[in-house]
Amino acid sequence: MDVFLPIAQVFVNPIEILLLSAIVGVLSGLFGVGGGFLMTPFLIFLGVPPAYAVANEANNILATSVSGSTTHYLKNTLDYKMGFMIVIGGSIGTALGIYTFSYFKGIGKIDTVISLAYMYILAIIGTLMLVESLGEIDKAKKNVIEKKKLHVHYWIHGLPFRMRFPKSKLYESIFTPIIIGLAVGFIAAIMGIGGAFILVPAMIYIIKMPTRLVPGTSLFVTIFVSVIVTFLHSFNYGSIDLMLVVMLVVGSIIGVQVGQKIGENIDSSGLKALLAILLLIVGIAIAYDTFFAEEIQKETFNIADTDLNFFSKFIQEFSKDMPFFYGLFSIMFAILLGIGAAFIRRSISNFRKKYFNKPIKQTK
Repeated sequence: MDVFLPIAQVFVNPIEILLLSAIVGVLSGLFGVGGGFLMTPFLIFLGVPPAYAVANEANNILATSVSGSTTHYLKNTLDYKMGFMIVIGGSIGTALGIYTFSYFKGIGKIDTVISLAYMYILAIIGTLMLVESLGEIDKAKKNVIEKKKLHVHYWIHGLPFRMRFPKSKLYESIFTPIIIGLAVGFIAAIMGIGGAFILVPAMIYIIKMPTRLVPGTSLFVTIFVSVIVTFLHSFNYGSIDLMLVVMLVVGSIIGVQVGQKIGENIDSSGLKALLAILLLIVGIAIAYDTFFAEEIQKETFNIADTDLNFFSKFIQEFSKDMPFFYGLFSIMFAILLGIGAAFIRRSISNFRKKYFNKPIKQTK
């Protein structure tokens, strides 16, 4: 049974959305990568207009980032000072990204820009990930132990205005995290992704943060960037559809938990190569759809108000009459879903440890 999305004005199959978001969530939990660069193209393939796919996936990322960040907050594995520096750059980058988005939307080319951006990003990420995973598999077969250089300096390390970051035990220029945040924010605004595929490697290899602090700090940054992206998309274009967001969040959060559990018990080197191949396939599909497929006019529906249920009518009227408050409501809605999911997960984990992981008493 298809469900009508009152904001995007299209019909979607909720089972397909839930299954795809859960699968992407499993991949995210398994490999520690954001799922936005997969879920947004999938939404487009399912008929959701690209501009709406970007905005709603950004709201989904906000919820899942809040969920993950809450867990890391409870474990005290966050560097807030470093995170806020990256957020400063992310805020500037997001504003520039939204301006760019508005320009291309104004000239009617935003769908093409989003498709091209995903085509190139997926091709680059997929190729790099495939090369890295094949290298790991080869080294594992040959039992090669690679000696890594402790200090590799780039031009960015020579920037002025250095600051101490006690949590990470670093003495770094404030411009380093700001520049990285700027790139992440710009990409997030246009593509509706969290930017973890840029942020995490940059934090490890450029900023040199301790690995244990990277996931939590990355999610912390993603929260702020996603809040700005969600609000601006909602306020400027009214493109957040809460019915779609609920389906995305439920599937993603469940999938992430499953993926993290699977990742604890298997070696993911081979699976990483399969994920890389999947990214390349999606990139090729987007390229084909952009350049070679016949242009098909996407069918949108203008259903009369009398045909909408109460929830759909409420969302439609709320977004039109009060876009500012609708944007704030979209943000709070995603945050509450994320916090609720984090505490449910923690409660289940504590319950399992208490009743199912009791130590076995050895008898003499």
